[in-house]
Amino acid sequence: MTTQIFDREAALARVGDDEELLLELVKIFLDDYPINLSAIRSALAAGNPKGVEYAAHTLKGAVANFGADAVVKEAFELEQLGRTGDIAYANDNLQRLAAVLELLDLELRPLAAP
Repeated sequence: MTTQIFDREAALARVGDDEELLLELVKIFLDDYPINLSAIRSALAAGNPKGVEYAAHTLKGAVANFGADAVVKEAFELEQLGRTGDIAYANDNLQRLAAVLELLDLELRPLAAP
């Protein structure tokens, strides 16, 4: 059994049951999240905890719109590691984040299709 990442009801509630607004947010998210994920990767590679914190926080805020608690949790953990400066082992967190983002992408992509 596959766990669903995207919570459509929660997402609709966040946008006042506005389907068009939700669709617009989905499209923006699908365009932007790879940039944020790449920023996290780059910040980790550069040993830049503040960069990790900022990029993870940005991603967490964007994904919260979709009721995707599993993704929010992973982004939050990376954000906290960046905040404390303890990013030495954050690659494991990054891998988990990338995995749940991939699942969320698979769930959201059909909504954005013309």
